[in-house]
Amino acid sequence: MKLKIAICDDDTSQRAHLFDMVASWSKKNRHLIEVKQYADAKSFLFDYAEEKDFDILLLDVEMPGMNGIELAKTVRRENAAVQIVFITGYYEYFSDGFDVSALHYLIKPADGIKLCAVLDKAAERLAYRERSILLSTADGDIKVPLADIIYIESENVYVIIHTTHGSYRTRMTLGKCAEQLDETFFKVHRSFIAGLKYVRKITRTEVTMTNGGTLPISRGLYNDVHAALIKHL
Repeated sequence: MKLKIAICDDDTSQRAHLFDMVASWSKKNRHLIEVKQYADAKSFLFDYAEEKDFDILLLDVEMPGMNGIELAKTVRRENAAVQIVFITGYYEYFSDGFDVSALHYLIKPADGIKLCAVLDKAAERLAYRERSILLSTADGDIKVPLADIIYIESENVYVIIHTTHGSYRTRMTLGKCAEQLDETFFKVHRSFIAGLKYVRKITRTEVTMTNGGTLPISRGLYNDVHAALIKHL
């Protein structure tokens, strides 16, 4: 798998430092990479308008003009797959990462061992996105990446797959659908399966998903759902 990586930092020495560590990581792990460097958000977005195939973004938070947080929000509006890593000297921005599902924060100067661990995790997530389920719908067979599934609900002899880019209805039992999933999903109710990474909030009676959907939790399952969420973090 070839990875396309962007380094966006207004400090020339920081860009060079990150580039060297990324190159060393790719050589050690035998990853094919394409790395592009940018001094500000504007120059990155100019390229991104034409080429939306970046896999990993290493973003400085404090930059002239649009900062790294705003840049990440702009990209995330239309790209749920890209792995975003913030490189910053400011701890106070950590909470902003939740809004864009950031993979990690690294404090400057970035440590090579820590960056390599984060890049390993990003590569694993990107490889996982290639896993899919095949659905037979009224519009034909559709391949849906597991990573895009927010939750699944049962409707008589059908299931509805709610994803980050729409919903699909197919004739299948919830149990049969569950056989194609993995440990990142949890059956919270006899009629609902939740994608754990898309859970926004959990109470004793329901789970709220990032798309606003609310799923009931079966009586006695709260502790199990909570444990699954903790394990997935």
